[in-house]
Amino acid sequence: MIEGISAITLATHDMSKAVQFYRALGFKTLYGGEDAPFTSLSAGSGYLNLTAQPATRQWFWWGRVIFYVKDVDHVYQEALTAGFKPSTAPRDAEWGERYFHLTDPDGHELSFARPLAR
Repeated sequence: MIEGISAITLATHDMSKAVQFYRALGFKTLYGGEDAPFTSLSAGSGYLNLTAQPATRQWFWWGRVIFYVKDVDHVYQEALTAGFKPSTAPRDAEWGERYFHLTDPDGHELSFARPLAR
């Protein structure tokens, strides 16, 4: 039986830019870094990994990673302060979460969410 997701690995064409992006959102580097071919960042009890790929390797829309955070509005403000342009402002969804969407430098779609109190 599946117990959970340990990590997700995203490809990047620019490790330095990707690491800086995720650090600005509060992710902590556990392994690797801006000059490494592979970087692992903490994402709650799991991990967000980044793997460097050559410019010749292209990808298209693949889905969205959803990260639960303590305070959606705070993360949104951190994103704005860092100069990022979220595609949505925080809002309460009919499915019971407060969330906003942001795209990373490599085109990976991210959602930062929190379940609404019932």
